Amino acid sequence: MSETHSPTDTSSVGSIVGSIVGTWRLVATRAHDDAGKDLPAPYGPKAMGLVVFQGDGRMMAVLCDGRASLPGDEPRQFVSYAGNYTFDGRTLVTKVDASSEPSRIGGEQVRQVRFEDGRMALNPPRRLFAGIMQHQELTWERVT
Repeated sequence: MSETHSPTDTSSVGSIVGSIVGTWRLVATRAHDDAGKDLPAPYGPKAMGLVVFQGDGRMMAVLCDGRASLPGDEPRQFVSYAGNYTFDGRTLVTKVDASSEPSRIGGEQVRQVRFEDGRMALNPPRRLFAGIMQHQELTWERVT
């Protein structure tokens, strides 16, 4: 079992943890079902989002469908949350204490993390969305 470190850790793992600190902009989203079939992109075809990880272990995220108008009766996807986080180099865990979705408050948001080509990919656990079990990936680019 891997040890979890706070973002202010000064060990060698702390330097890995420090790699997440900063402001990140959402650049891509994708989803697929259990059979691997592509599904509509989370937060629509023009997803917008920012996530900030502070060095003191605090984070906030806001994501939404960035289209100026939506077709028909389609609801706009939006979520924001904040809390204290830990990161072990692969798994990000946020203990949510504020959220646009009250059901998230008091719970944990868990994401598998990988870094590729200067970007950060976050994968939440498989979940039911729009009546389909989905595997999602959100790709972020560092702003600061």
